[in-house]
Amino acid sequence: MPEQKKQLVEHVIYLEQQVEGMIKQLEMIKEHIAQLVEENHGLIVENEKLRHRLEQEMSKAVGRKKEKKEEVKRPVGEGHDNLARLYLEGFHICHMHFGRLRQDGDCLFCLSFLKK
Repeated sequence: MPEQKKQLVEHVIYLEQQVEGMIKQLEMIKEHIAQLVEENHGLIVENEKLRHRLEQEMSKAVGRKKEKKEEVKRPVGEGHDNLARLYLEGFHICHMHFGRLRQDGDCLFCLSFLKK
């Protein structure tokens, strides 16, 4: 029986070593999880800041687009009417040939200028 007691003690010592090894592994895993949780929290905060900044930039861009649309929608003035009249009389109003007589029909540059 002393041999069985010896084997039993050796087996208990072996199990104790296994448990200690598992405890060390659990502690390492616990530290790693704590680091991941901290990193995740930092990323969440950074993500929120970036989303807020993106929303601000998007609202600024929308505001600029509205301003541009308002500029485009402004009423046609007397100067535009005068240019349209000159074009109808047969003169170029585009920057490339301004004031010259149109001889070949409509000018795409003049027409695009009138549409603006």
